[in-house]
Amino acid sequence: MASRFSSRVSVIARALGNMLAPKKPRTETPRRILIAHHLLLGDTLMLTPLLAKLHEHQPQAEIVMLAPKASVALYQQRPYGVTALPYDPRDPSTLQALYRQPAFDLALVPGDNRYSWLAKALGAQHIVAFAGDRPAWKSWPVDELPSYPDTPAAWGDMVAGLIPGPAPAPYQPAAWPDPDFSSFELPAKPYCVLHIGASTPLKQWENENWLALADFLEAQNHKVVWSGGRGEEKLVAALDPTGCRRSYAAQLDLAQLWHLLKNARLLVCPDTGVAHLGRLTGTPTATLFGPGSASIYGAGEFWRNSPYEAVTVDPFPCRDQHRLFKREIPWVQRCGRNTGECASPRCMQAISLEAVKDAALRLMNGSSPH
Repeated sequence: MASRFSSRVSVIARALGNMLAPKKPRTETPRRILIAHHLLLGDTLMLTPLLAKLHEHQPQAEIVMLAPKASVALYQQRPYGVTALPYDPRDPSTLQALYRQPAFDLALVPGDNRYSWLAKALGAQHIVAFAGDRPAWKSWPVDELPSYPDTPAAWGDMVAGLIPGPAPAPYQPAAWPDPDFSSFELPAKPYCVLHIGASTPLKQWENENWLALADFLEAQNHKVVWSGGRGEEKLVAALDPTGCRRSYAAQLDLAQLWHLLKNARLLVCPDTGVAHLGRLTGTPTATLFGPGSASIYGAGEFWRNSPYEAVTVDPFPCRDQHRLFKREIPWVQRCGRNTGECASPRCMQAISLEAVKDAALRLMNGSSPH
């Protein structure tokens, strides 16, 4: 906590100093562009349409994006020409490394506008962030405040709208070279990955459904392996206490997980960061949407050619909140309730085993709508 507080004080002090300095004229051809955020894995990967658009429209610019430390390895081959730098507000060493960076001509803040202060502390001359964040002090360093669109869109496509110009070309897996990874034993092909963990218990599907799905896929002559993040090995142990199927839960870093997914015949997972990773690797992916919005966190326009299906019940009565990154947006339909507010995830329980089976077959047979 003390490290986070001292980092905030340092950022604000440097930002205020830069705000008081004479402002340089804005350059129309920025040489250095910063993407400033502290998003989780899934939201970070959903910034890819913005990276693609910058690469297409500002090919002369050096693009630097902040990323969680664990995610940086995915960007080691510099997809779309981006350089990913680690940033963790709880780790002052990451902030000190950023202070050694040359100043930026343009900064884009896709999520919480508090990171406009970090952008200003790093010498950004012009800062663009979405309007509507609260409280208002978060946006004081911002120079340009475009609004979120008035009609439904995927968040990745929305973020690409932070800069003007046509939308980027649809995603192709060749645009993102495979990251290097430490060797590990892959399952025998063909295999399917069932990633059962999620950021909240309210996004978890019922154990009996996962087991029945695994049996179904094995009846299609596909090996099934379990996957989960750190701490989620306990979920797998509860699901498969005798270890009948191999589990990779909490055993792989993100670069290794990339390769597990890339070689898989199918990925099935809740609405979590791994679903977005599956789209990057080109893995046929079925994502189960309960409280989250399939339109906001699904494929959208940028990933429209990806082998992907959203499995959900839409509309659902209690998916009735209209807030996205603390902005009130009328068309948004999602649920951000916690376990104290929602005792049982009826939206996940409503996703039928048959619907997931059907999506899995379409994806494996290449007949998915995407």
